[in-house]
Amino acid sequence: MITINKLRADHVIDFAAEELKKYLRMMMPSCGDIAIAYVPDAEDGFRLGLLDDFALDTSDVDDPVLDDVVQIIADKNGGILAGSNPRSVLFAVYRYLKENGCRWLYPGVDGEFIPIADVQPVEYRHKASSRFRGQCNEGAEYQQSMLETIDFYAKLEMNVYMLEFDIPFTYYNTYYTHRHNEENRSPEPVTPETVLQWKRQCEVEIAKRGLQFHDMGHGWTAEPFGISSTEGWAQSKQEIPENVKEYLALIDGERKLWGGVPLNTNLCMSKPEVRTIMAQAIADYAETHQNVSYIHVWLADGSRNHCECEECQKLRPSDYYIMIMNELDEELTRRNLSSKIVFIAYVDTLFAPRQETIKNPERFALLYAPIQRSYTGSVCRDKIVPPPEFERNRWASPTSSEENAAFLLDWQKDWHGPCFTYEYHFWRHMCYDPGMMTLSRRIFEDIRAYRTVGLDGIVEDGSQRCFFPNGLAIAVYAAALLDENCDFDAVADDYLAHCYGKVWTDVKQYLTRMSEAFDFAYMEGERSADYEKGRFYNPDHAETLKTVASIAAEGRAIAEQNYVSPYRAQTVSMRLLLRHAEYCERLAEVMTAKAVGEDAKAHELWEALCRDFGRYEFELERYFDHGMTMMSVRM
Repeated sequence: MITINKLRADHVIDFAAEELKKYLRMMMPSCGDIAIAYVPDAEDGFRLGLLDDFALDTSDVDDPVLDDVVQIIADKNGGILAGSNPRSVLFAVYRYLKENGCRWLYPGVDGEFIPIADVQPVEYRHKASSRFRGQCNEGAEYQQSMLETIDFYAKLEMNVYMLEFDIPFTYYNTYYTHRHNEENRSPEPVTPETVLQWKRQCEVEIAKRGLQFHDMGHGWTAEPFGISSTEGWAQSKQEIPENVKEYLALIDGERKLWGGVPLNTNLCMSKPEVRTIMAQAIADYAETHQNVSYIHVWLADGSRNHCECEECQKLRPSDYYIMIMNELDEELTRRNLSSKIVFIAYVDTLFAPRQETIKNPERFALLYAPIQRSYTGSVCRDKIVPPPEFERNRWASPTSSEENAAFLLDWQKDWHGPCFTYEYHFWRHMCYDPGMMTLSRRIFEDIRAYRTVGLDGIVEDGSQRCFFPNGLAIAVYAAALLDENCDFDAVADDYLAHCYGKVWTDVKQYLTRMSEAFDFAYMEGERSADYEKGRFYNPDHAETLKTVASIAAEGRAIAEQNYVSPYRAQTVSMRLLLRHAEYCERLAEVMTAKAVGEDAKAHELWEALCRDFGRYEFELERYFDHGMTMMSVRM
């Protein structure tokens, strides 16, 4: 009889033991029941515990909270599955199962590839290359998807899950009102109270797996002052009291909500009372949310909208921002709270401070968020140029990765603590590569490039439903963060082979041709033949886009001929491939019209695409974010 022995009492290790039991029983359906017990001195069966519990080497563990080290010493009868922290013990279980042939290709049970086979001996030890490997909610999200992706990302050994906003109502509302698909699905709106309950449910699932829980982000420039930002980027109908207006940024002689949107509105940060109100509110939140690993404190989501009063103009926005961070640290210290804080280099605060510095680096981490970068190239350190000059509310947006990285290097002259990046591959950019082959390689290249500029991982701002036509990009993302020495083609081939079985090379060729036909740089709006006629004006490329129909026919044939596959996950992959061929045909029609300057026709075709492909939303919703995609390719 197989036994699983836990060497220490810990709720994450408890969950790891249950996961090991579940998948062993699935792999070996005739093995009988598997007993789980707490046996601190166990010497047989599967033994789960920390590296220290087995007197294993910990010399490469600099920070047991952040460093994920997995070690496995197991034969056919059991053995050691150990980690540097409880989360890493769970990762050891998933790694052991992966070494024995298991794969998790998509979220949910339909994405599991679990062979029926006896387990084989495994010897493995690895320290994750990056300390921050994760995802942040975005797009149009629904609760079952959120719960499944938390589970899925842990199986890929990603260690961070972030939930943006105190109440992420705007993301949920986009899905539940079925934005861009109202003709096919009646709106079924939810309340902020329901979304808050769902957020707490997500937090419990994150904690069950021992993942780093990153929380909040935008909203701190509104909520502490009694201004609700729950509606996200919608214009507010709130009446702002005069005493609160005095705290808002003065722009063009007025203090008011920027564009009517609280979330986008900055403050008069030179006023000491503004900084104190913010610091106190964040400290209050930290005191009542001690389950959070890192609280993200970002300013408004608008740019070039910082206060122009005489006092504010004496320093850069980032100088006043750092003043708030230091005051927050003092308040957290006074309350004896060990809360960790993330501050962000984003839009205006990409420009590093010139006078202020963080006084207690142990509490903080810097998040570099180059939202305006181009995704048609990765950072090349040898080509980095000095950042542009800061001119309040008039600075020029850099686009190349090298220009954006210059901001980071400027911050790093004084900041020597933890740095990681907030990226956007799985936001609208994934919608510009229907084949997902170009973007997958870009992600791989970006991860390697970012390590050369001192970044210790990535949290992706993007949809939780980025699996159309498959999850290759996520597989590459997780693998490259976990092991900086992994090979792109080896990761891609392994993933595609498990998705598509014996015809995987045909599918890889099909998806590569589809990516090339759309041309990621063109879809990003960087190949216009005449920018006065629009970002997508390129009559020559229209001829290439016309080849998409014949390429799609090849993909459709592959899917139809292999629709019934030996594994459920492969059948799902073929079903997605079939719908993907249709989607690519329709999108190519939209872009062809756009390429020849027929903008009105392109918009009509886009509306038809929203309506017609929206009929599949319920069928595809675990994998395809209809709301975010249609918004991203809107023409």
